[in-house]
Amino acid sequence: MTTQRVSRSAALAAAAFFLPVALGAAAPAFAGSQQTDPFGPACASVPKEGSGSFEGMAKDPVATAASHNPELSTLVTAVKKAGLVDTLNNAEGITVFAPTNAAFAKIPKADLDKILADEAELTKILTYHVVGEEITPDQLADGSFKTLEGGTLTTAGSGETFTVNRSAKIVCGDVRTANATVDIIDTVLTPM
Repeated sequence: MTTQRVSRSAALAAAAFFLPVALGAAAPAFAGSQQTDPFGPACASVPKEGSGSFEGMAKDPVATAASHNPELSTLVTAVKKAGLVDTLNNAEGITVFAPTNAAFAKIPKADLDKILADEAELTKILTYHVVGEEITPDQLADGSFKTLEGGTLTTAGSGETFTVNRSAKIVCGDVRTANATVDIIDTVLTPM
């Protein structure tokens, strides 16, 4: 049991050290990015005003902005358990593929509880959802992107209909936060 704790702690310490470096090294300046409107069927459920609105989320860093969206509460809980709030909030020019609560609900409860209890595995899964660059809607049409976890995810589609790894649909894309672009997805991605 002690060995397992050490390996989890070591994995988290490594993530805490290397993620900011990877984010800073790979991230272009976010301030000069091209502004577009959010798209997708789930965007209609976003509040029109307040901290959970598109305007409100644009004022907060990504983890804080996600905490204002009730559809992302499971993701926010996972990010907190993995100790990634500060890392994500301090990164610049990243893209986060954010699974909804319904996406997490597709995972059998026993399996989800096991993942949430294993900080190293949880960190691996969550960092697979983050790309160290801003991804525009044009790039989603036929893209391949290296994730902070070290794997690659692919995107395909056109107009306002895009998939990630051929399994997850972007249900509300190109949501801006103070430091990131968020594409909300309907399925939790697994590192390959």
